[in-house]
Amino acid sequence: MKKLGLLVMLMLAMTACNDDEKEQAVNEVETKKIPALEKQYGFVLNDFEVIRDTIRSGDSFGYIMDQNGVGHGKVFEVAEKVKDTFNPARITAGKKYMILKAKDSAKTPQYFIYENDKINYTVVSIGDSIYAEKKKRPVTVKQREVSGVITSSLSEAMQAQGLSNLLVYELSNIYQWSIDFFKLQKGDQFKMVYQEKYIDDTIFAGIEKVDAAVFKHSDRPYYAFSYMTDSISGQPSFYDEEAKALQSFFLKAPLNYSRISSRFTKRRFHPVQKRWKAHLGTDYAAPHGTPIVSTANGTVIASGYTSGNGNYVKVRHNGKYTTQYLHMSKRAVRNGQSVKQGDVIGYVGSTGLATGPHVCYRFWVNGKQVDPFRQNLPSAEHITDNLKDDYFNHIESIRAELDQIPYKSI
Repeated sequence: MKKLGLLVMLMLAMTACNDDEKEQAVNEVETKKIPALEKQYGFVLNDFEVIRDTIRSGDSFGYIMDQNGVGHGKVFEVAEKVKDTFNPARITAGKKYMILKAKDSAKTPQYFIYENDKINYTVVSIGDSIYAEKKKRPVTVKQREVSGVITSSLSEAMQAQGLSNLLVYELSNIYQWSIDFFKLQKGDQFKMVYQEKYIDDTIFAGIEKVDAAVFKHSDRPYYAFSYMTDSISGQPSFYDEEAKALQSFFLKAPLNYSRISSRFTKRRFHPVQKRWKAHLGTDYAAPHGTPIVSTANGTVIASGYTSGNGNYVKVRHNGKYTTQYLHMSKRAVRNGQSVKQGDVIGYVGSTGLATGPHVCYRFWVNGKQVDPFRQNLPSAEHITDNLKDDYFNHIESIRAELDQIPYKSI
């Protein structure tokens, strides 16, 4: 009897286990049948029929709406009511959009969502209530450290580590007044402490800011620390370890990522005119359409065309300094316009007497054309004495962090 009782208890236990396994299996199946809620742009997408697409060349807001069942009268009404927030005429090819339609028999469009960029988007309600709202996707900021070494160029040094080309721009922008990036040497090293932006903690959305950097060029370390001195503009500037400004009155060059194809000289064989003559400028070869910027604040005193210069712009910076930019494919400023350092004034081309795309950069001091690389040009203002204590306190910890990052070697 004891054996029989034990056998019965064992069978009951096995049955219970089998029932638990069956119940677990049923629960797993039922769980799989329930779709996970997908949320995006503040909507539960499961509640709508979702159309995802990209603006194509030639697409208009009206055309997209027409293809999705919205009549011309409704399109006009929407455009009029939301024009202060969203201009349908300015949708750009390549931008993503989403249309949310009601899950009814008519599949009536309720919302048009336009991605302005990775972070910013616009929601246009096109249902019974018409309105537009500008919104942002949730962004987190993460601090990063990087160390690199130059083998051939700054961009290759970044790419070798799988880093964003945006860091190339950031670093060259910080040091454009103090380091000649056309003369980087193999073995030059750099370190940075910076912040990256991420959407939903996973999607890279760009560089938030650079906190500090050091670039060792020709065995000399050039420190750079971000510090706010102008609370009105809200824009920080970069200063070195002695509180001196890295910014100069003039940029080193009128464009990024190019090469010097011909320097200032009193005697050069002209490639078009086929004769020896003075070349009173510096030629920067770059791809057609590369933006050309003003190297300092000033006023445009000429924006025109001649057979020799092609499309050109001339900027007076003060009573002493004037610059000129030749052979543009297109000019972006007009006579009398004020420009700031770094403003785009035109685009690289080969108009006038030019054999290929480049900009000829000319520089005047007191009305005389000179070689800008041989000038002792003025610098921007350094940190004032009343802010120095705060500045040195500000950079103490970030410099310690920067210094503990090991330099990368070849």
